[in-house]
Amino acid sequence: MEAVDASKPVHILFGTVISASPLKIQVDQKAIYTEKMLVLARNVTDYEVDMTVSHQTVTISHGHPVTDTYTGGGTAEDVDHNHPIKGRKKFKVHNALVVGDRVVMARIQKGKKFLVLDRIAPNPALKGEWA
Repeated sequence: MEAVDASKPVHILFGTVISASPLKIQVDQKAIYTEKMLVLARNVTDYEVDMTVSHQTVTISHGHPVTDTYTGGGTAEDVDHNHPIKGRKKFKVHNALVVGDRVVMARIQKGKKFLVLDRIAPNPALKGEWA
């Protein structure tokens, strides 16, 4: 039986995300795969990574709260300055699938599950500062 399964080539499919929550991917007019049938590679999910950074914030004029037991505290005068950001930090990568994404998938488990490998075009939902 394993020899028969081993001879089956990987079946690659292309689809379009028609719903993000719950996830549904349409491959052709009749074939729509639901969340239960899909296995998502990290490339198509939101995930967190550790990164090492070493840079400075943009210089702006602002003050900081001051803790002073004699006067009761307050806020320091506004001064032009920046802050270092250094060390190992955790960042969230916003990469979940959105409606309209075109994806490439591979059939697994005798066609009962489909591994969503990646997008085949840039994510149209980029909303970050530099998008």
